[in-house]
Amino acid sequence: MVRKIRLTLAIIFYVCITLMFLDFTGVTHAYFSWMAKLQFLPAVLALNVGIILLLIVLTLLFGRIYCSVICPMGVFQDIIAWLGKKARPKKERKIPYTYSKAKSALRYTVLGVFVLAIIVGVGSFVALLAPYSSYGRIASNIFQPIYRLGNNVLASIAEKYESYAIYDVDVWVKSMPTLIIAIVTLIIIFVLAWRNGRTYCNTICPVGTVLGFFARFSFFHVTFDAEKCKNCSMCSRNCKASCIDYKTHTVDYSRCVTCGNCLEKCKFGALSYKFAVPSMKTAFPKNDIAYAPAASGTPSTSEGESKSSAKAKAEVADKSLRTFLTILGTGAATAVMRGQTIPEATDKKVDGGLAPIPERKPSPRTTPITPPGSLSARNMKNHCTGCQLCVSACPNNVLRPSTDLMTLMQPVMSYERGYCRPECVKCSEVCPAGAIKPISIEDKSSIQIGHAVWNKELCIVNTDEQECGNCARHCPAGAIQMVPMDANDPKSRKIPVVNEEMCIGCGTCENLCPARPITAIYVEGHQVHRVI
Repeated sequence: MVRKIRLTLAIIFYVCITLMFLDFTGVTHAYFSWMAKLQFLPAVLALNVGIILLLIVLTLLFGRIYCSVICPMGVFQDIIAWLGKKARPKKERKIPYTYSKAKSALRYTVLGVFVLAIIVGVGSFVALLAPYSSYGRIASNIFQPIYRLGNNVLASIAEKYESYAIYDVDVWVKSMPTLIIAIVTLIIIFVLAWRNGRTYCNTICPVGTVLGFFARFSFFHVTFDAEKCKNCSMCSRNCKASCIDYKTHTVDYSRCVTCGNCLEKCKFGALSYKFAVPSMKTAFPKNDIAYAPAASGTPSTSEGESKSSAKAKAEVADKSLRTFLTILGTGAATAVMRGQTIPEATDKKVDGGLAPIPERKPSPRTTPITPPGSLSARNMKNHCTGCQLCVSACPNNVLRPSTDLMTLMQPVMSYERGYCRPECVKCSEVCPAGAIKPISIEDKSSIQIGHAVWNKELCIVNTDEQECGNCARHCPAGAIQMVPMDANDPKSRKIPVVNEEMCIGCGTCENLCPARPITAIYVEGHQVHRVI
């Protein structure tokens, strides 16, 4: 029953979260965006104390159910592990896994480096290790294009029958570095999960390490009945976390994800998932910190060990606890106290049939533009995990991952394919980490994220000696006015003048400017947004 409940909830969470990255209509975001806010690291960066406490309490009660139910990367590994087991020859299916010792030194070293990266503001490193963000990049950069191509195939079929319920959508690479990182991540996760199940979760994932520490003290956990156990090893051979040592009848609760596989495979009733008061001996078993199991299978100090030695080992365990909590507390306290380059442009070539149109190149922006609601480049840098959910949800093709090393994979705005429509606040609705604060449509119309800059050398009024006015005609803020080029001749060609106090940086003028290959008017970002 435990396994069935876990599987049902895991499938629901995984499907809904994945759909948020795939859906280009915005329907699923309205119903399931709260699932993204339940992810542990985004909740920490958003200082969402309620969610953090909820996840810790759930872990203290039931073990690492977050990793096996809520985290999409954890469920994704389970799917790969299941496929890997099915692909093995029948003889090997019965023994896919074996017990392995905990890599505690590696786990806590990675966690320490991860927390240090948060403190110093190396967002790109944080994004690389965050499990939810890693899965988000895979879904956004690999799964979503495949999903959209399938949609376009169905749209072309439906069009033949004069049905337009399904429509074509653009499929394009938003950032080549991010795509490469997503592919490499997918390959690593696939190989590890295919061969050894939850290796990533229990050696590299910082969230798994944090929750694994609390899971040591969970009240409900898998418990051995040594008298019933026949040492058949079926539990160890089916544990994808490699945390069950059937020889000593012990379970490493810091690595157990409460999947229930061992309970299902045990035919002698030696394993059960039940309430049991945690103790230091069960919290820190063999090969971890202090305690080793006796021959009877019950964890205890080894025979002949002196009282002074046992006391010294207990002090080591206490010191480890204090050190761990210090690292965790420091990271959480400084997460809120932690620039970008021109994003990679994806050219859109349009041929009017009369003459070749030069490919469009990115505008020479010196300050990147962050989305409305992000408050500032600093706030974005300190809170964004690079999960790509806002990039996937943007209906205007404005957001794309940054290529700057310090803010790699975090969203920036570029207007080659669209502009930030005043009525759209989708990115602020889906961001789970507090990098983009929720704003209303009314708020957005008064938030200045940048201002337009006119380059007279590139404007067709000068290069082609033609009237235009496209930028002023479409500016939603009325910040651009057309004035005579010659102040003494009212009939001379008109040029645009930008009122920087009224401009909100939406990019309409830049997107619709006919000048090529570089637009004559572009938006320069602001490091700190302001309300006008």
